[in-house]
Amino acid sequence: KMLTLSRKADKMPASPIRKLVPYAEEAKKRGVKVYHLNIGQPDIDSPKEALDAVRNLKETYIPYPHSAGIESYRRGLAKYYQNININVNENEINITTGGSESLQIALAVTCNPEDEVIVIEPFYTNYNSFAVQNDIVLKPISTKIEDGFALPSVDEFRKVITPKTKGIIICNPGNPTGTLYTKESLMELGKIAKENNLYIYSDEVYREFCYTDEPHFSCMHLEGLEQNVILLDSVSKRYSMCGVRIGAIVSKNKAVMNAVLRYAQARLCSPAIGQIAAEGALQTPQSYFDAVREEYINRRDVMIEALNKMEGVLSPMPMGAFYTIARLPVDDSDKFAQWLLEEFQYENQTVMVAPAAGFYATPGKGRDEVRIAYVLKIEDLKNAMKCLEVALKQYPGRTI
Repeated sequence: KMLTLSRKADKMPASPIRKLVPYAEEAKKRGVKVYHLNIGQPDIDSPKEALDAVRNLKETYIPYPHSAGIESYRRGLAKYYQNININVNENEINITTGGSESLQIALAVTCNPEDEVIVIEPFYTNYNSFAVQNDIVLKPISTKIEDGFALPSVDEFRKVITPKTKGIIICNPGNPTGTLYTKESLMELGKIAKENNLYIYSDEVYREFCYTDEPHFSCMHLEGLEQNVILLDSVSKRYSMCGVRIGAIVSKNKAVMNAVLRYAQARLCSPAIGQIAAEGALQTPQSYFDAVREEYINRRDVMIEALNKMEGVLSPMPMGAFYTIARLPVDDSDKFAQWLLEEFQYENQTVMVAPAAGFYATPGKGRDEVRIAYVLKIEDLKNAMKCLEVALKQYPGRTI
């Protein structure tokens, strides 16, 4: 008989964010400068406190950390949460290999094959991959660019809830939209979860990137839902440390956390050096976050203004994270993104964007949208926006 792959492997989607990489590499070989607006990789320096913790290592060998995470780090992380009124202790935290593993494990310990999980589209594309890994059916609820991708109404959620619904994934502030959900809308969501006894998988990795005067409202703040909420977190964006691969699962639900620990034991532990860096990062002064926030607000304002001045382009004002979804006057954003890298250049420069169709579960949606990450310094962003403006005028599949 033939050697075959698993059904899961066949179903596993390729990253829509990374599939354009070969075209970008070819463009660079031709000497074209590529502005990477396609990936949430901040160019901000990691905190000195994190780097010093690694530089000052005294250990002569590196043993396995505890499967739940280094205890001193979990204690420190619990203090971080307590400072933002999330009252947890170190036993309610499990350190994971990035925010990705935190959601993978959270879904694995709470869902059976064929269970349904509601997701708000457009959503972080890897949610799809994690669903495939766990044989879970994602049930999308669409949001609209005209409404700034606001959280759907209670009625929209009720329409898709079935006896198989196990939970709701929420990303706040949102990737890919940059939308920050209001406290009121999250409280409504909490009521639905309570009524139907659903989990809320709350992805809050962009918590530090909120551009309103109100403090970030966490799903962990929802009263009476202590058993329902599973918080998913990461140091990647907060401290600009994507490569250390350290995240966390946080929950007051003891049964969930016991199961998480058993899963964590099966993969032994999360990286020791990454945890040491993350523990050091807990000493980061507030001035670091203030400076980073101000920089992102300035970048956002420059970029959103430039986008909305372009003919036929619409981009809402993101109130969190460092992304926006922009609607462009193009026939197909996948083709457009490839054309930008293969055939277009302006003054020997071009732009790499993420086509938005990959952030939707509903076929056909996002075809004229792209996700743009404002993770470059302002001068580069201005050049990138000029490139995009010229490209939209020259693109053969322009729709206006």
